[in-house]
Amino acid sequence: MLPFHQAAESDFLKVNELIVEQLHSEVGMVENIGHYIIEAGGKRLRPLLVLLSAKSCGYAEQQHIPLAAVIEFIHTATLLHDDVVDTSELRRGRTTANAKWGNAPSVLVGDFLYSRAFQMLVAIGNMDIMRIIADATNIISEGEVQQLINAGNPDISEADYYQVIKKKTAQLFEAATHTGAVLSGADRQVAEQLRVYGYHVGMAFQLVDDVLDYQGASEDLGKNVGDDLAEGKPTLPLLYTLKNGNRDEQKLVRAAIEQGSAEHLEAIVEAISRCGALDYTLEQARRHAAQALDYLVALSDSAEKTALEKIARFSVERSY
Repeated sequence: MLPFHQAAESDFLKVNELIVEQLHSEVGMVENIGHYIIEAGGKRLRPLLVLLSAKSCGYAEQQHIPLAAVIEFIHTATLLHDDVVDTSELRRGRTTANAKWGNAPSVLVGDFLYSRAFQMLVAIGNMDIMRIIADATNIISEGEVQQLINAGNPDISEADYYQVIKKKTAQLFEAATHTGAVLSGADRQVAEQLRVYGYHVGMAFQLVDDVLDYQGASEDLGKNVGDDLAEGKPTLPLLYTLKNGNRDEQKLVRAAIEQGSAEHLEAIVEAISRCGALDYTLEQARRHAAQALDYLVALSDSAEKTALEKIARFSVERSY
């Protein structure tokens, strides 16, 4: 458990208990795969953001617990589907569900988690929250399709890249903080500021992920270094190198994206480091984290607000 979990520790434990409870199914494989990926751990930042956002706005009831579980189920469903699309073999340091059970079961259990999330949303019974989550889920799906279309294309723009990560990653962070605020009954301005805080944290988080794909360690990341390159994903470090590297570096990166190959990973890491691509990407992440902090000014001082500030800083200081 990371330091910023302590502000919501008891609620966080309740969320974990509810997640296990809601994984129940009469079909054994559903439970097996669901437990396998949930129990792999992860930072659980998205459900934590629900808890902290609600409590920072003075929420004193209990519906933030199932709402946080809803966000985690949606996130887990996207992971199951993503690993199938990307043919990934390692997630959170363990064999992916699709590598262990096959693609079809992974997709179908992802569908189960989506539908279970919406059953829980109905039980919460807040139409504004349901609308935010439904819209977010749709936008995330669009982002995943756009990323698939962009794979193997070294000619996309930075704007194209930002549009994808806004949809596929930042959108759920944004939904987490926004729904937490809405659940608490916060006024519209505060709810909007927390929504934008979530957006900026999500953007910073994904930008750092894209840096760590080239300078992290597999044992820390829980996935293989260079996975994005092997999938032909034109992330910001690569796009910057295509624009600012020397001719040989540009040629090397272009070929790797087009072929979806990490064969020359060491040379590409050297290229993106030499031309400043990693520093540039980290600077964009720091900019988003700083903007996230700016949007917390409206909140009264509390342990939850301090934790939200720590999460914004962690998004760019982390090594995993």
